[in-house]
Amino acid sequence: MKWLLNFIPRPLLISLSIWFRPFIKFYFKGTRFTDPIDGSSYRKFLPYGYRKHRENALCPGTLSLERHRLLWVYLTRETSFLKENLKVLHVAPEQVFYTKFKNLKKWDYTTTDLHSPLADIKADLCDLPFDDNQYDLILCNHVLEHIPNDIKAMRELYRVLKKDGTLIAQVPLEENRDITFEDDTIIDKKERTRIFGQYDHLRVYGKDYYFRLQSVGFKAEGIDFLASLSNVEKESFALPKQERIPVAIKK
Repeated sequence: MKWLLNFIPRPLLISLSIWFRPFIKFYFKGTRFTDPIDGSSYRKFLPYGYRKHRENALCPGTLSLERHRLLWVYLTRETSFLKENLKVLHVAPEQVFYTKFKNLKKWDYTTTDLHSPLADIKADLCDLPFDDNQYDLILCNHVLEHIPNDIKAMRELYRVLKKDGTLIAQVPLEENRDITFEDDTIIDKKERTRIFGQYDHLRVYGKDYYFRLQSVGFKAEGIDFLASLSNVEKESFALPKQERIPVAIKK
């Protein structure tokens, strides 16, 4: 798995997974873990991770990771977004959500990314080709850590979001780190993986991430949704041990 992620381009991985997933899903069928996104159950999930493999992280069927499953449970239990008439922008759309969101009849759903085959519009996050105040909801998960000028990208997300609109922007964030660490002189892929956790990451966010969002105008906070779930659910869904969901509102 690690070799595949490091050496095969992600757009190709997305295309290949469509063919192989049914066989992998059948092989790992069981009862120990359940993916809340599609309700399917497995005897185990797959390990995943660049710097360090996390056991039971990747669902064989949907290819969801811990953060995807956490976000899905949050969206379905704590929000009414999936039932509302919304204009939605999905940046770097995750394959696990793409079809589900595309099929929501109440959503006017647009995807964007520079490279993803799932993107409706190829665009630079720092220079989005959309008018001001266009979207009710923007999903932009695990994207900002890849962007050299993340503040500029945040300003663009703020610009195209409607007043009182919501941005959900998950990032790799270390809860024990106060200040985000970034160093653009680190260009070696192995060194980036060692320091930032992944070869194409440019920073490790700290708790000041919310202040960065606030600096461009958002009202932002980290929702500790995990605290509301039972230990049985956390184990069954194979959720992250510690992660808040960053929610930012345009005021």
